[in-house]
Amino acid sequence: MELGEVLRDRRKAAGRTIASVAVDAGLSVPYIANLENGRGNPTVSALDRLATALGAQLEVRIADEPPPPQPSVGADLVSGVDRVNELVATLAGTRSRATTRRHLIATLDSLALLLGRPPTPTDLTRLLDLLQLAT
Repeated sequence: MELGEVLRDRRKAAGRTIASVAVDAGLSVPYIANLENGRGNPTVSALDRLATALGAQLEVRIADEPPPPQPSVGADLVSGVDRVNELVATLAGTRSRATTRRHLIATLDSLALLLGRPPTPTDLTRLLDLLQLAT
């Protein structure tokens, strides 16, 4: 995905206009519009300000290999739990079950960051209860 597409998609997903992002980033509307349209050569500083204005974090890497994947505590926790499979089937709706399962795992991984510890089977049960109540 190109930089312009990433910027536009993130801005639209946030329900923001180019003008509002420009104000928050301290950049001009034409500058951001050009970047979204694949034109211009942004500085790292400008990209950092744009990322911040869009609620993101800029990462700049020069590497031969991609970074190693972070271990997923959520994936281990949901593995083999029948109730997870049942709830994923219920929640999937128009999405695929695999996508819904990935979202559930990502939620558990985020929960680990909030809790400052890996979620436990009890945490998983509580999350599943909450999701079931919401459906």
